[in-house]
Amino acid sequence: MDEEVPGLAMSRSLGDYVAQSVGVSPIPQIIKGELVDDDAYMVIASDGVWEFLSNEAVAHITFGFFAENKPEAAANALVKEAHKKWKEEEEVIDDITCVIVYFDFRLLKKDPSQQ
Repeated sequence: MDEEVPGLAMSRSLGDYVAQSVGVSPIPQIIKGELVDDDAYMVIASDGVWEFLSNEAVAHITFGFFAENKPEAAANALVKEAHKKWKEEEEVIDDITCVIVYFDFRLLKKDPSQQ
């Protein structure tokens, strides 16, 4: 096959202008929200994480690593659990990708003139 078309079903592929020709949006969905002092971290993950893990499960898996300041370990634990759940439910495992961002409000509240 000599055509440039995606080989999987999707509705969005960031920056993928070839897939746009078959109806896939290359533009990210952006949702704005306000951070508050209680926000500790953010999990950015592909559908392979969210397919079998609820928000509560993701928070439970990752929260313990926050106190230890280990975002990479939290991401690894999340990917490992998502992979395990996929193997229990499906023959084929979907994309499992995540990034965990810890918030440090002390940095956000500093006066820029003092830096």
